[in-house]
Amino acid sequence: MSEQTKFYATPGGDDPRLDDYPEVIATGGDWEDVIEEVRRISSERIVLNMGPVHPSTHGVIRLILEMDGEQVRETRTDIGFLHTGIEKNMEFRTWTQGSTFVTRMDYVAPFFQEVAYCLAVEKLLGVTEQIPERATLIRVLLMELNRIASHMVAIGTGGNELGATTMMTIGFRGREDILRIFERITGLRMNHGFVRPGGVPLDIPEGTVEYVRSLLPNVRRDIGELQDLTLQNPIFKKRFIGTGYMPMAGMMALGLTGPSLRAGGLATDLRKDAPYCGYENYEFDVPTYDYSDAYNRTLVRFDECYQSFRIVDQVLKRLEETEGAPVMIADKSIAWPANLTVGPDGQGNNPAYIEKIMGQSMEALIHHFKLVTEGFKVPAGQVYQQVEHAKGILGVHLVSDGGTRPFRAHFRDPSFSNLQSLSMATEGGQLADVVVTLASLDPVAGGVDR
Repeated sequence: MSEQTKFYATPGGDDPRLDDYPEVIATGGDWEDVIEEVRRISSERIVLNMGPVHPSTHGVIRLILEMDGEQVRETRTDIGFLHTGIEKNMEFRTWTQGSTFVTRMDYVAPFFQEVAYCLAVEKLLGVTEQIPERATLIRVLLMELNRIASHMVAIGTGGNELGATTMMTIGFRGREDILRIFERITGLRMNHGFVRPGGVPLDIPEGTVEYVRSLLPNVRRDIGELQDLTLQNPIFKKRFIGTGYMPMAGMMALGLTGPSLRAGGLATDLRKDAPYCGYENYEFDVPTYDYSDAYNRTLVRFDECYQSFRIVDQVLKRLEETEGAPVMIADKSIAWPANLTVGPDGQGNNPAYIEKIMGQSMEALIHHFKLVTEGFKVPAGQVYQQVEHAKGILGVHLVSDGGTRPFRAHFRDPSFSNLQSLSMATEGGQLADVVVTLASLDPVAGGVDR
C-alpha cells in the first residue's frame, strides 16, 4: 500500500494519546484515482463562506476560508451581524440601568458582566468596602453556578456540532437545573439585571440554600454522563485530540485567555491572581494541562465545573451563617430604593412597599422617584475592573464626567479577544476541524458584537 492512501482523522494523528486507536486507512476500489484527481485540482484555491448563519458557529458570525482542497490555508472572521450597540446605549442610561444592558452581552454567562460592571461602578464611587458581605456571597454563588452552566453549554454544543445530539441534551438538562435556581433567586432565567451598584436588590428567598443543595447532585450526574460519553470515546478523541492547537507564545500574543490558556499550562486565574468578591477566602484549585488543543480545553472545563462546586458549597454554608443580614449598601443616596420581591411573573415591587410610598410617605415617594428616574451621581474619573469570566478575562473600562450616566463604557469581552486566535488555530488543518476548533474556543456572538 502506498503512503498516499493513508488518511488520518485529525491533524494530530500521531499524537501519543491516540496510540490505542489504529490509523484510518482507505484502500481498494478507485481510491488511487480519487487521490490523483485531488492532487490535480489542489493547486487551485477556493474561497468558502461558512455563515453568516451557519448552525455550528455559536451565534451569527461568518468565517471566510481559503481552501486548498480540504486543507485550510487562511481563515478570516467576519463579525458584527449581532451588533446591539450596548456600550453606546449605556451612555444614555443611568448607572443602575447599565446593569440591564450588560447582562444581554454574553447571554450564556450574564452574571459575570453584571458583577464586573457593578464592581467598576462601586470602585468609582469609592464604596467597595461598604458592600454587604451577604450581597457579595450571593454574587459569588450566581457567578459560580453560571460558570458551570456556561461550560456545560460549551461541551454539549461542541458535541452536537459533530452530530452527537445526546451530548447537547444532557448539557442542557444540567443547565436547566441551574436556570431554575436563577429563576428562584432573580425571578428570571436570563437577562436578569439582578446585580446592582451597591449590592443586590433583594435577598435570596427562604429555603433557597436547601433548594440549591437538592439540585446540585442532578447537575453533577449530568456532568458525569458527559464525561462518560466523551473522554474515552474513540470518535470524540480522534476529532478533538490535536485539533485547534495553539502554542503558548501564540496565545499570549493574541490575547487568548480562560480555559484555552490554562489547557496550555499557564495557571492564570484572576480569582487567585487578583482576587475580587472575597475569592481569596475560598478553597479551590486552578486546573491546567500541558497542550492547548480542543480535547484539553474540554478537560479544563470539566475540571473547572468541579472546582465551582467546591466554591458553591462554601458559599452556601456562609449564606446560612449570615441569614437576615443586609444585601444592599446602607448609603441611601446609592441604594436601590424599592423593596422588591419575586412573584409568578418575575421580579417586581413588594405590594406593601408600594402601599407605603403611595399612601403613607410622600418623602419616600419623592426619594424613590428621583433615584429611579435621575439616578445617583458618580465622581469624575475612570476605572478598569477585571473578573474571571467563564470564557476568560472580562474587563470593564468606565469613564465618569461626574454625572448620573457613564461618559464612556467599554468592555474587553473574552469571546471577542479569543476569536483572534481562530485563524492561527485552524490554518493548516482540515475543513472538518474548523467547527471543532471554533467550538473549543466557545465564543458567544452577543459578547463579540456588543
